[in-house]
Amino acid sequence: MALYRTRMCPSLLDRGDRCLRKCVLMLYQPCHLSTSQKPQTVFSRIAAKTKSFNAKYEQFLERTFPNFYILYSTFTKGFRMVLVDGKDVRRIVKKMNSQKLPYHQLPYREMEKLRQFRRDIIKALPVMIISIPPFANYLVFVLMYFFPRQLLIRHFWTPKQQEEFLDIYHDLRKGVYTDLMDSLVKSVPRVTEQPLQNQMLQLVTQVQRGVHPSVTEIQDVRDAFSGPPYCMSRLHVQQMKSLSRIMFLTPHLPAFFLQRRLMSHIFEIHQLDIALLQLGVKELTDEEVKRACYIRGLNSTPLNTEDCREWLNCWLQLSNNLKASEASLLLHSMVLLSANYLQSLKK
Repeated sequence: MALYRTRMCPSLLDRGDRCLRKCVLMLYQPCHLSTSQKPQTVFSRIAAKTKSFNAKYEQFLERTFPNFYILYSTFTKGFRMVLVDGKDVRRIVKKMNSQKLPYHQLPYREMEKLRQFRRDIIKALPVMIISIPPFANYLVFVLMYFFPRQLLIRHFWTPKQQEEFLDIYHDLRKGVYTDLMDSLVKSVPRVTEQPLQNQMLQLVTQVQRGVHPSVTEIQDVRDAFSGPPYCMSRLHVQQMKSLSRIMFLTPHLPAFFLQRRLMSHIFEIHQLDIALLQLGVKELTDEEVKRACYIRGLNSTPLNTEDCREWLNCWLQLSNNLKASEASLLLHSMVLLSANYLQSLKK
């Protein structure tokens, strides 16, 4: 038995060594990994297939239902823009909290982003509430299709709708120009100083006749708006309702709330003006210039960019020289400075 073991063991050991060497070579054989192709995960494959399906679906809609495709693409782009704005607002709010910055110390674009996003959310809130019940989203889509101006925010408007709706909104505020000018004329006798009374009557009459006033002529009557009869605390309810319509605010509130909202919004615009002066009008894009003019009372849709920049510079010149007690003059200047600007360019 011992002799058998001595004869068999060397062969068995050699065979075992060969097997062991093969296993070691297989385990430690260098791996050649390709850097040109990354292994696709399940998620990436699903995302790629979804993207391909959406592209084919959009091509189908564009060929078969071109009108519906315009609405579909506008809604899709608008939804992405809302998400981008939401991320920007979240970043700005986080910055304000971390650095303990008040609203008026933010740069112009961040201030404007917060202001516009807040107004958009307030307008979209009723639609969001209506869509909460089950199957109510179908009703919402119908309402959005038939009432896009009333229910949708600007992100979901087509370029054609944007021009059309902005003209409609400006016509609504332009409809109260006559009433506001008439109320200013009726209050002129209540101005205590005779020279100031004459200047005020001349300015309002000039605007009523279609003449565009200069910034200096508006600044000359500033004392009439820092006290009675044109300061914020002395305005009649009808005047505050007209001014609310000009600022696209609801006029259906008690006088106390109308006054507070008007003061709050005109101070907000004044803070934007200060930030815009630091930035410079020349740094704004064409779209930003037109939007800035529109929220300050000027219908910028039919105007070219250079005319809008010129008007915005005039507005900033006026706003920069007014005190907080003269906020009523800045509010009325949304009419005084913009009512006849387009006609003055045609002459």
